[in-house]
Amino acid sequence: MKLNPSDIGELIRNEIKSFDTSPRVHEAGRVLEIGDGIARVSGLKEVVTGELLKFENGVSGIAMNLESDNIGTVLLGSEVGIVEGDLVTRTGNVVQVPVGDPLLGRVVNALGEPIDGKGLILSSVFRPVERVAPGVITRSSVDTPLETGIKAIDSMVPIGRGQRQLIIGDRQTGKTAIAIDSILNQKGKGVKCIYVAIGQKTSTVAEIINVLIEHEAMEYTTIVSASAADPVSLQYLAPYSGAAIGEEWMESGDDVLVIFDDLSKHAVSYRTMSLLLRRPPGREAYPGDVFYLHSRLLERAGKLSKKYGGGSMTALPIVETQGGDMSAYIPTNVISITDGQIYLESDAFHAGNRPAINPGLSVSRVGGAAQSNAMKKISGPIRTELAQYRELEAFSQFSSDLDVSTKERLEHGERIVEILKQEQYSPMDIEKQIVVFYVVTNRLIPKEIPREDIVDYEEKLLEYVATWDWDLLEEIGERGELSENAEEKLKKVVDEFNRSYTL
Repeated sequence: MKLNPSDIGELIRNEIKSFDTSPRVHEAGRVLEIGDGIARVSGLKEVVTGELLKFENGVSGIAMNLESDNIGTVLLGSEVGIVEGDLVTRTGNVVQVPVGDPLLGRVVNALGEPIDGKGLILSSVFRPVERVAPGVITRSSVDTPLETGIKAIDSMVPIGRGQRQLIIGDRQTGKTAIAIDSILNQKGKGVKCIYVAIGQKTSTVAEIINVLIEHEAMEYTTIVSASAADPVSLQYLAPYSGAAIGEEWMESGDDVLVIFDDLSKHAVSYRTMSLLLRRPPGREAYPGDVFYLHSRLLERAGKLSKKYGGGSMTALPIVETQGGDMSAYIPTNVISITDGQIYLESDAFHAGNRPAINPGLSVSRVGGAAQSNAMKKISGPIRTELAQYRELEAFSQFSSDLDVSTKERLEHGERIVEILKQEQYSPMDIEKQIVVFYVVTNRLIPKEIPREDIVDYEEKLLEYVATWDWDLLEEIGERGELSENAEEKLKKVVDEFNRSYTL
């Protein structure tokens, strides 16, 4: 390619004409003090709360405290290489994360950066991590069940799409197991899942990823991880990043399930940040706005009306208690924000009743609105019968001779307890649950079957029904109702099975 001298001259003249001579103003400040992941910066007079600041070594920070003579900034990376006097510039932006389908199957940190070694996330859409929750006008009531596949939950404390249901209990009682089972049960149901790990060990997160891969659940799941080794600023940001990723899908009309594991560690990370920023401590040394910390996060979950896309975001926050104390500061805060809680007991867990759900302290404020008609009809008496059994069980320990009626109720209660037991990572389809609860509530389990054989009876019954009357299961699953005709067919199949099982 040859260029004439006149062409070169023309190019130069055009460049000179288009050259922008207007001054560019970049507000900059200096580092006054650095330590413990906190930088105090002077000179940025126009900075706003939550704005992203850039340090000389490339590390970013968030302006958290706006004081008269300095800005308290939380670093989003290592403080190594930052010294007193370094230049700090405003970006004019807040923290944003990439969103959209490219995040499915990926593991990212709190800034949306991939940490799974699978390369860059090719998303052109970004969202701010903090956002005002949808207003009342844009929402609709929660009326569609989000099936967890866990019998005790789907029957007694049902969760609806768009609900915020707290999972609470002491450490090592199966809180994360319930959350993971809920993700596994969404396979093929069009629900996109986000698991936010806050302050967890990296090895624990790796185990969860392996379980999701093994059960082919990673293809519809995104994991946001801010491990215990990460700075507290990233642990603080992680749940908001997870909510931002979920909101993109919700506003596109999809159903999303977000698990925050756990908000106790999130509150601790915020307390650490606040104390380092010299904010006044309150109860249990938490800052005064710790309630707002979680309310502005969980209010972002909900179900949008059809006019606004009809999507939903269901939140399952997890909170850890100490010694079963639900009246501690963070548990009471989150209980008052959510639409119900699933309370897990240490005693029940160690007694082998897993999931260790306490039906008396567990409640769903959405209730039957998030249940199919069949499940509502069949599982209605279970909570009452279980409560009566617990009362009678405690009473019967002091008495050796019990009347026939009391013995029958105790035996029936024992069978309900056995039926509600479930292995980890084995969620059950709703139509199979309905069959199981139909049999137990109608007392169709033969009396001669001992308590320890109930689980075997349940497995073989479901195999028998699936083999001989698969159409019946399909009908119950599709319609969500147990018609008189279907009930007659089901009773006939159960009677046939009972005869063959007791032979």
